Amino acid sequence: MKIWNRQLGDRVSNITYHYLPAFRWRNFRLFFGGQLLSLSGTFMTQQLTIPWLVYDLTNSAWLLGVAGFVQFLPTLLLIPFSGVLSDRWSRRELLMLVQILGIGVSLALTILTFTNWITFPILLILSVLNGLLKGLDMPVRHTIVTETVDDRADWSNAIALNSVMLSSSSVLGPAMGGILIGTLGVKYCFLYDTLSYIPAILTLLAMRLKARPTQTLTNLSDTFEKLREGFEYVSHFQPIRAILLILALQGLVGMSHIALMPVFASKILNGDATTMAHLSTSAPIGSLLACLYLSVRRGIVGLERLIVVAQALIGMSTISFSLSRQVGLSIIILVFVGCFAILLITSSNMIIQTLVAEDKRGRVMSFYALAMVGMMPFGNLLAGTLADNFGATNALIVCGSMSILGSLWFSTQLPAVSRWIASQTNLFSLEKLN
Repeated sequence: MKIWNRQLGDRVSNITYHYLPAFRWRNFRLFFGGQLLSLSGTFMTQQLTIPWLVYDLTNSAWLLGVAGFVQFLPTLLLIPFSGVLSDRWSRRELLMLVQILGIGVSLALTILTFTNWITFPILLILSVLNGLLKGLDMPVRHTIVTETVDDRADWSNAIALNSVMLSSSSVLGPAMGGILIGTLGVKYCFLYDTLSYIPAILTLLAMRLKARPTQTLTNLSDTFEKLREGFEYVSHFQPIRAILLILALQGLVGMSHIALMPVFASKILNGDATTMAHLSTSAPIGSLLACLYLSVRRGIVGLERLIVVAQALIGMSTISFSLSRQVGLSIIILVFVGCFAILLITSSNMIIQTLVAEDKRGRVMSFYALAMVGMMPFGNLLAGTLADNFGATNALIVCGSMSILGSLWFSTQLPAVSRWIASQTNLFSLEKLN
């Protein structure tokens, strides 16, 4: 019996490693598991608990947009410097620092909500701190993935599975958050978030990464010089510039439904916290399905065309969601929104990380994060302002239309992007043969 069980286990492992080769590497398995638990708490807090608490405290769509702006503005300011640090220092140590500081912010939210001392201004201050940590975290989290996998051939699979982990966390977190809010209250969401940092820290400590050459930044001018080099690289190199610009548009208007989710859940669909949780979970389910497709896809050739299609469908789905007045239909539409969004975001990530030079990886990925997440404060403010003046439905119609126009623009950039992907892919194939 034991022999049969061992043989069955070996067969399952072989099948898993064939289709998901990144799981062959111990460091990646540790990173995947620890971050899956930790980020479920993060997404619970950022996507569901804080927006719901803000709207509950203020009952204002405009202040909801302001809160989103305040939360992500520090991210916008810090991300470029985080990319420089990621290229020069240990990425594991930087990520551990973020986890430790994150516990402090989450613990403060837990204590304030348990004691009923939480107010809107205090929530804004803690949101700023969360934004600072996210700005430090994002480029490091993206670039460390390739360090956990020793074979470059498995990088694209690791990047896709990292997106699976992010999407799974964004499904698990809001789903549990909706249950906790409906049964125990928002304070237990913050408590869960606090505890979820522990497995992330333990798995980071257990990882055995290869030593990577690191350099100390001697002064502030050295930091700005490295930042300037990274900016010149992404701004002058047309294929990367085009991908980053379409991501910036996605961050500005493609995520607008998230900022207005409490308004649609409570006012337009006449729901409650449970409705909010169902809506918040729907898009990540679609994201997870897209990530599973990308994780078993081989290579990056053709992903640039997928970006064009995904961007157009994001716009169409956003407009459809804005016009829906049925909870069930809205949930189905948001599944498609999440699917198309992750196809765009992860395809861009896979192309850039697979082809960019290692010594510029951190800085390029900081601009990747800046293009997408750094634009979200302005997107939240734009969505909140449009909703306050013209209604939430019209706000999403405008944002969806802009997404469709962005797809038309990126289609004009395809020839140059496709040539770059083909040339770099052929180069790597020759290097592997030699």
